[in-house]
Amino acid sequence: MKAPAPAYRANDGVIEAAQAALGDLIVDTLDAAFEVTLTIARDRLVEAMVLLRDTPGLEYQQLMEIAGVDYPERPERFDVCYMLLSLTRNHRIRVRVTTDEVQPVPSVTGIWPVAGWLEREVYDMYGVLFSGNADLRRILTDYGFRGHPQRKDFPLSGYVELRYSERSKRVVYEPVKLAQDFRTFDFTSPWEGADYVLPGDEKAEPEGKK
Repeated sequence: MKAPAPAYRANDGVIEAAQAALGDLIVDTLDAAFEVTLTIARDRLVEAMVLLRDTPGLEYQQLMEIAGVDYPERPERFDVCYMLLSLTRNHRIRVRVTTDEVQPVPSVTGIWPVAGWLEREVYDMYGVLFSGNADLRRILTDYGFRGHPQRKDFPLSGYVELRYSERSKRVVYEPVKLAQDFRTFDFTSPWEGADYVLPGDEKAEPEGKK
């Protein structure tokens, strides 16, 4: 017999409890796809997080993840999303703030030290700044990397590539050079065969000749 799945607390009453505790700290709420999302005023994020952690009936003690989302068409193009877990109530919630390339988001490292690594990841991938993070360095890209990979204005091929130089006996950086031109692909079934001449077909012997 399979063990029963742990009981998961429903979203009923969560938004009302959060509104009662946070008041005007909440900009917007959403209950969709089985998840509650609270949009918080950016400059009051830390205050809201403390209330979500310490208020009886909420008690979101654990920060599970911080994620970035990019909407280039918006003035504040970035969403910074915090995934919180209540261990006592077995319930998850998403907290969201918005920002741009210049306005920093207050760091929550004073509440959850693990946020230091998570904020560095969002900074590295999207360029979002976090005020109060004492070690806001890149964490996933290489030293000297230019740009932020998850922005939609970033070229897929990057700007520079690195290789080990036998001549210099060290890793060297060079402008990206594509080994071949971009090709166009068709999705013809290999069992049917292409209806055009492929490079190299001209070398094949005509049928019937040896």
